[in-house]
Amino acid sequence: MEPSQTAGPPEKTAPVPLLDLSRQLRPLRGDILAAIARVCDSGQFCLGPEVQRLEENIARYCGAEYAVGCASGSDALLLALMACDVGPGDEVILPSFTFFATASAVTRLGARPVFGDIDPVSFNLQPAEVERLIGPATKAVVPVHLFGQCAQMDTIGRLAEGAGVAVIEDAAQALGAEFHGRRAGGLGGAGCFSFYPSKNLGGAGDGGMVTTSDPEWADRLTLLRTHGMRPRYFHPVVGINSRLDAFQAAVLNVKLPHLERWAAMRRANARRYAEMFTDGRLDRVLGLPAELPGRRHVWNQYVIRVPDGRRDGLKAFLAEARIGSEIYYPLGLHQQECFRHLGYATGDLPETERAAAEVLALPIFAELTAEEQQRVVRRIEAFFHGSSGPHRLAGPNFLRRPRAGRPST
Repeated sequence: MEPSQTAGPPEKTAPVPLLDLSRQLRPLRGDILAAIARVCDSGQFCLGPEVQRLEENIARYCGAEYAVGCASGSDALLLALMACDVGPGDEVILPSFTFFATASAVTRLGARPVFGDIDPVSFNLQPAEVERLIGPATKAVVPVHLFGQCAQMDTIGRLAEGAGVAVIEDAAQALGAEFHGRRAGGLGGAGCFSFYPSKNLGGAGDGGMVTTSDPEWADRLTLLRTHGMRPRYFHPVVGINSRLDAFQAAVLNVKLPHLERWAAMRRANARRYAEMFTDGRLDRVLGLPAELPGRRHVWNQYVIRVPDGRRDGLKAFLAEARIGSEIYYPLGLHQQECFRHLGYATGDLPETERAAAEVLALPIFAELTAEEQQRVVRRIEAFFHGSSGPHRLAGPNFLRRPRAGRPST
């Protein structure tokens, strides 16, 4: 019998959304409308002073010398790869367990994505995979700081430097994350950010940014985002149209001063989840996310593991109680139809494939209340209690190490 049939009907309470942007925006509404009005009055809608101000603030926040605004996080990746001349015949190493844009940017330039497996705890690219995969055709490595926690950037950086290849951080989910005191976006040759509304710093639509401390990269990024045009109507290179509009920059300039407070609230929510799950002994049946030593996790997502094929059942059980959850991501990129021609087979990246079968993201947004978190945890307790109880699984099997012969960190 399914847990939802044994645990009784869900409580008739207000929903717990996966994300509620209205709670964040409500107290800032007046400031945001005033900022938008200033843009309207200025008549400068693409780039302009609001964008320049945001670029300066983001560069300072990330510990980088420069920041270049663009139209989206996807374009940030594309521009960074273009800036280091990635093209046909080149290979780019990246994790398979990531959002599609990480690989699509590589493919759009005619290069070949080379997928590496992930660490089972952080979900980030294993440095040993970079060492295994790097070769003469490698032009760049793109570690992804997934869910808000930095990849192992010291080891990855040393491997890339030794091979003479660029490191481009996909930090779309990790603005404010730190690795041994240094922030995402200041750890590689370039850092790519997204300001999609669901991000920890989200706009009112699409937007992106590339950070770098290399003046040549910054100049090339600035050139490439405006059709490769300099001066006006003269094109020394072929670029793209990827300008950050001033409305988005104005909204983000209002929100940026609150980012550290929101990060602290997310971190507090993550600690509370850990305490609640442990108190309920659910750490025996679930894989709980961890902040690794030397990291500052900013919790863009709070992702648990649900082993033994029970993830989809738990997701449905939460939905019955109007509790939001999401699967990031249900399939590794190496198994996507559009990348079938690359020749990967099931079992090639076992940790990626296991994560895709087990992961489930729970609400973690800054304004989430302790009472709402308690409802989430109690509902999960009801799911497991409704079958064989919370002791059915022996030990934290989500930390099974890769099978013999696979590299590990």
